[in-house]
Amino acid sequence: MAAARIDNFHSRLVLWLKIALPLVALGLLATLFLLGRTVRPEDAIPYATVDVEDRLREPRLTQPAYEGMTSDGSALTIKAAEARPGVPGSTNAGQATALSALLEMPGGGNATMMSGAGRLDSAGQRVVLTDGVSLTSSTGYRLTMPGVTVGLNQTDVTSQGAVLASGPLGRIEAGGMHLGQDAAGGYLLDFTGGVRLIYLPPKGN
Repeated sequence: MAAARIDNFHSRLVLWLKIALPLVALGLLATLFLLGRTVRPEDAIPYATVDVEDRLREPRLTQPAYEGMTSDGSALTIKAAEARPGVPGSTNAGQATALSALLEMPGGGNATMMSGAGRLDSAGQRVVLTDGVSLTSSTGYRLTMPGVTVGLNQTDVTSQGAVLASGPLGRIEAGGMHLGQDAAGGYLLDFTGGVRLIYLPPKGN
């Protein structure tokens, strides 16, 4: 009889444990989630509000890009780190920062330009690069100048201010520079305005 009572007690204990232990485990898990995953919406709201208000006050585009084709067949790609639109009806035409431009001509030549800032001149169908411009051509010339204008509807790159250049012939100082299509349909990098050439013969000659 004693053995039967012990077996009975053991069976009931096992049955109750089978029910109770999963419930306890579920309760512990729920408690962990409630305590460890508490959501505080107020922590994120100030950051989102500041960003939205700033964007509304000063709208801007991050990493905008322009890709187009000129009437003579050159591909033009312009990218910027950030661009702010102009104000309609005012002299503020908008401004972009940290620009890069790639002009790829039909014959295979190209020119890469970098500048600190720039703006779109819609009336003149051109982009004006400012704040120091560097230009590297596929013909081996490297130029620096205060600014350049880049045509959007035809291949036309014109310097603003004096130009310092180095290339296959040596060092060049000029009052200006123009890259565009010549009368024969080819593309010419032309230095203008009191050109001074310091010839540097190739090493080894």
